[in-house]
Amino acid sequence: MSFAVPAGGISSTPAVPAADNSVITLRGSTDIVVEFFEHAITCILYQRGIYPPEDFERKTKYGLALHVAREEGLVTYLKNVLEQLRQWLTSSNVQKLVVVVTGMESQAVLERWVFSVDTAQEAATNPQGYQAQKSQKEITSEIAAIIRQITCSVSFMPLLAERCSFDLLVYTDKDVLVPATWEDSDPRLIQQAEEVRLRSVNTKVHKVDTMVAYRMEPAGQG
Repeated sequence: MSFAVPAGGISSTPAVPAADNSVITLRGSTDIVVEFFEHAITCILYQRGIYPPEDFERKTKYGLALHVAREEGLVTYLKNVLEQLRQWLTSSNVQKLVVVVTGMESQAVLERWVFSVDTAQEAATNPQGYQAQKSQKEITSEIAAIIRQITCSVSFMPLLAERCSFDLLVYTDKDVLVPATWEDSDPRLIQQAEEVRLRSVNTKVHKVDTMVAYRMEPAGQG
C-alpha cells in the first residue's frame, strides 16, 4: 500500500554514540535512517533544482558539506512526514520511501528516487530486545557514499527542462493507521525508464537500498 503526502508550494535526532562496535537497537537505527532520509531528500531537491538555492543553507554532516532546507513550508512538511516515518519504522511497517519529481506543465513523472527498506526479522519480532552491532563510522561512510552519488547525479541525468514539483510516496503494510491528510496513490511509475542503482546503507537493523529511475526524452526532443 502506498500513500502520497502532498507537498504544496512549488508543487535531528542524535544517532547512537560513535564507537568501534556500537550497539544499535531498533529505535537507534530508526533515528539513523530518518536522519539519512531527511538529508537524502533535501539533497535531491537542491541538486535537481526543485527549490531555489536560497531555500537551503549549508551544514556539515557525514563529513560532507550538505544543503539543508530552511524555507518554512518545506521544513514543516518534511518534519511532519519524517515524524510519521519514524513511527512506522519503529513498528517495522515501512517498505519504501519514494521521491517523485513531476513536471508542472507536462504533469509527466520525470524521476523516481526509491529507498527500499528491509528490516531485520529479529528486530521486527522482538523490537524491544533486539540489538545489533556495527561501527558508527562504517554506517556514516555508507550514508556519505549515497549522498555523494545523489550529488553527482547531475552528471548523468537529463536536465529538468520545466519547473517541477515533488511528492513523497510511502509504501507501508496494509494494516497501518494513516493520517487523514495523507492520500492513497498509484505508484507513479515511469514507462521505459532508465534506472541506476545507487549504494546501500545497512545498520544491521535496517537495510536501505537506493535507486533512481528517470525519463529519457525521445530522440529529437530536449
